[in-house]
Amino acid sequence: MTDQTPVQPAPKVLGGLTPYLQVDGAFKAAEFYKKAFGAEQVFAYPPDEKGRTMHIHLYINGSTLMLGDAYPEHGHPHQNPQGYTMQLHLQDDTIESWWQRAIDAGCAEVVPLQVMFWGDRWGQLRDPFGVAWAMNAPVK
Repeated sequence: MTDQTPVQPAPKVLGGLTPYLQVDGAFKAAEFYKKAFGAEQVFAYPPDEKGRTMHIHLYINGSTLMLGDAYPEHGHPHQNPQGYTMQLHLQDDTIESWWQRAIDAGCAEVVPLQVMFWGDRWGQLRDPFGVAWAMNAPVK
């Protein structure tokens, strides 16, 4: 049996609802999210013999995001992301820098950042792992 003892103490979960993404390459995704969204990695189980991890805990914009790799041998095969969007709630004076950092890191623009019919600035990106990200900020 493999020792499942965490390698560091569990960090505090921020917020009342935590998105948990299953991606193909959780360690690579965590590194990408550091560059694109200023993520801070606060916990990770070490990689297995195939380089996968069951759990990484990140902080992004004051919230928790958790992610892990697929484990088809345990009933969790990889599935492409679909039907959801990770939305960042930002301030009007910071949304441009968040947007540009994500584009510079390698996110693809899906919907340009613009003032929407509801009055906020909003745009949507897709990261290299197929996850949709939106940014929203009230217009001052």
